[in-house]
Amino acid sequence: MTAIDQARDIREGEGIDAAALTAWCREHAPVLVPRNGEMTIRQFPGGASNLTYLLAVDDNEYVLRRPPFGSQVKSAHDMGREYGVLSRLHGVYDYAPEPIVHCTDESVIGAEFYVMQRLRGVILRRNLPEGVDLSPTEATRLCEQLLDVQAKLHTTDVDAAGMADFGKPEGYIERQITGWNKRYRNARTDDVPDCEALMQWLEARIPNVTRRAIIHNDYKLDNVVFDEKLNDIIGVLDWEMATLGDPVMDFACSMAYWVQDDDPKPMRDIRMGPTHLPGMLTRDEMLARYREKTGHTIDDWPFYQVFGLFRLAVILQQIYKRYVEGKTRDKRFATFGHAVNVLHEQCERVIRAA
Repeated sequence: MTAIDQARDIREGEGIDAAALTAWCREHAPVLVPRNGEMTIRQFPGGASNLTYLLAVDDNEYVLRRPPFGSQVKSAHDMGREYGVLSRLHGVYDYAPEPIVHCTDESVIGAEFYVMQRLRGVILRRNLPEGVDLSPTEATRLCEQLLDVQAKLHTTDVDAAGMADFGKPEGYIERQITGWNKRYRNARTDDVPDCEALMQWLEARIPNVTRRAIIHNDYKLDNVVFDEKLNDIIGVLDWEMATLGDPVMDFACSMAYWVQDDDPKPMRDIRMGPTHLPGMLTRDEMLARYREKTGHTIDDWPFYQVFGLFRLAVILQQIYKRYVEGKTRDKRFATFGHAVNVLHEQCERVIRAA
């Protein structure tokens, strides 16, 4: 079985009208119009945010991205922003896919969308693909490369990328804390903690520092594409939340997904990637390498670590609330409330150890 990431049949209720899409492309993106036959559309299974589809056009493949069904959080699913980020980054950051076209007419497929080149490669999710093994040495190298590609983004020249107007670094950290606290309160259901003490802890420890860098805001294993042998990263996906801000917060959000083999069992049970395997770097080792590669001084790592964990909990809670309210039928989201509880407990462990 190939380890290359494969599209599957489209999930119930998440289909796209191929005829309507083709008709729009005839005027706006002729490269996406088949010369022979019809456009074939399938869906990639991963991701809990924006939906991702494979478009097969003659012998070429493209990827279409659109917001999830039922989401009310428009700022987190801004297709125009994501397309704009890729349009600027593609020429200066080797890992940004090439954007093809952006559509704001929601009548075409029921939502705004954009299309980009497809990167054929391996995407690592909860477990390694069938038939794929990593030696401890290979696992270590994979972690180092994952960290280094993020560090390259954080050290990319903002002005050279034409992204000076893509965010406001001043006050970024405070806005993040205030914003995510509000989102959690708005999304809370009865079966998750109120997190008030945790949110107050974050508010009281906002560091007085301003850093300016391009940040991805969702950089993790299943948002990068490796070549078939897992030797090199060939691309980074899912740029909808990219902005200018504090790169250390971006790194902390990445580490929220980093579950180690010695973590408590509830954390290991909800891991989203194979970061527990022998040879994988620990969070402390990733932090040390990040400091080395970027030169950033990080005086209050527990603050950033708790923020990353809490932010992930908020993202899962927002999705879980949509599931509870029947706005999405994706059964993957049924356990997200439990994951929110586990992440809250992990935040408390970090706070106690700080």
